[in-house]
Amino acid sequence: MSWNPALDPGCPEDIGVDAIETLIIPRARDLGGFEVRRALPAPKRQMVGPFIFFDQAGPAEFLTGTGVDVRPHPHIGLGTVTYLYQGDFHHRDSLGTDQIIHPGALNWMVAGKGVTHSERTSSAARGGPHSLFGIQTWMALPEDHEDMDPMFEHHGKDTLPEIASDGVRARLILGNAYGEAAPATLFTETFYLDVILEPGARFPLPDDHEDRGLYISRGSITIGGQVFEAGRMMVFRPGDRITVTAGPEGARLMALGGTTLSGPRYIWWNFVASSQDRIEHAKEEWRAAKWGSGAFDLPPDDRDEYIPLPER
Repeated sequence: MSWNPALDPGCPEDIGVDAIETLIIPRARDLGGFEVRRALPAPKRQMVGPFIFFDQAGPAEFLTGTGVDVRPHPHIGLGTVTYLYQGDFHHRDSLGTDQIIHPGALNWMVAGKGVTHSERTSSAARGGPHSLFGIQTWMALPEDHEDMDPMFEHHGKDTLPEIASDGVRARLILGNAYGEAAPATLFTETFYLDVILEPGARFPLPDDHEDRGLYISRGSITIGGQVFEAGRMMVFRPGDRITVTAGPEGARLMALGGTTLSGPRYIWWNFVASSQDRIEHAKEEWRAAKWGSGAFDLPPDDRDEYIPLPER
């Protein structure tokens, strides 16, 4: 971990709450045994930069022998970003990937024209009581990459840049920030950071990205004299210099954003696209279930079940 002068607290103090363009209170959803809190898409905000979907999974506790079992399901037109604070996920996909992700590492799967994957608690974790707490996001792809071949990258905890200043530790998961660059292959300008703040510590958001937001996953922060607790996402006005201050118990934040895309996206189930026609084509292909001969296949080692196309 290296010190970074860009985080040194020589930051503006006169930020008002009017710098917050959108405040989002996530919706709670039960996915069968554990709860997620969905911040994006929201009624007043579809994306923050290219980030179009943002879920907090857990915190959840599981008994021995139990866990999460998300059966094989399809995606198009997006990249999935899985990042955990606690627990693990066993990722398998139709590319043949078989990867267990642990806290602090990154799973980055780009669906492009079509991919299928499953996410399950590992057999090792099921051997005793265990917990799960993490964040999963989707990033919409720019139009010239929507039909690219799917790909998967795993980047371990030690490969992701870490930067620090007084009371601030930040891991750069994706993109560029504070002069550092994360290793994952991206197709649009982006930043995505896991930030841990000690009580009273001040954190300046990157000011060289068009769209910027914060999600509070633990503790609280203060902006313009107003306190914001965990489970809130805020999106800021472009161009403002933004610094937040951690509350008396500290805070853990996900900072995200980047370049806005050329237009809004259609979202239906697990599909994201710039046109409704792409969505309809993906629906028909998944319904047809022509594994390996159509647009989708199933993971080689997870073919016994899959999530059927919803009725609506």
